[in-house]
Amino acid sequence: MMLVLLVLILRTVAIEFRSKRPSPAWRGTWDWVFFLSSLGIALLLGVAFGNIMRGVELDASGNLQNNLISLLNPFSLLIGVTTIFMLAAHGAIYLSMKVSDDMLVRDKRWLPRLMIIFFVLNTLVVGATVFFHPSVSERYFQQPWLVIIPAAALLALVIAWLMVRRERYFVAFLFSSAMIAGLLFSAAVGLYPNLLTSTLNPAYNLTIFNSASEANTLTVMLIIALIGMPFVVLYTAGVYYFFRGRVQLGSQSY
Repeated sequence: MMLVLLVLILRTVAIEFRSKRPSPAWRGTWDWVFFLSSLGIALLLGVAFGNIMRGVELDASGNLQNNLISLLNPFSLLIGVTTIFMLAAHGAIYLSMKVSDDMLVRDKRWLPRLMIIFFVLNTLVVGATVFFHPSVSERYFQQPWLVIIPAAALLALVIAWLMVRRERYFVAFLFSSAMIAGLLFSAAVGLYPNLLTSTLNPAYNLTIFNSASEANTLTVMLIIALIGMPFVVLYTAGVYYFFRGRVQLGSQSY
């Protein structure tokens, strides 16, 4: 958690400090800080998700017995690296709608490569999950109809690829978003009803039942969410609308 907080702070600091001096060395340094911290947050979030899928050393009191080294296991690191390329491909699709000139040429050159690397890595993740953590995939064997969820994620990726080839980047961005959502739902279905599994004893698992708040709390939070989420959606839509179109760089650009 502290590492995630650190890289998030570094990202913000890099954005703030970069424009304080016109020196190329100064700006280049903060560009690297931003790049590395962004890389770090993608890796750490992927590693965290990988540990959720494989399970952690959770005791009867709900305390984690893992240390940092044990959390950086091969399976979780594989998901961390896969997450980096997934978000890089997703971001490159978005950049295709926003940048122009030489940067657009570079983006178009790298985008197909990023998508191919992500596809290969994600295939490895699926294989590693089936062979080394069958508890996640067992639900799909018990209820084969659930395979429509990961199949929909794969279909969304294929359509995103086709839209990129046709340079319909907005449609590609929508299907790339759907693909990410589909992968998350696929993992959630495999884990259900567990939220966090214990490698010490299945009886220690945190599930949607034993970790839920009181009914009154859930009711209040549902009401708050129903009231608040439309404003979040409107704000996000407004930001995308006001900053629509391609970025035009000039002498006063950041």
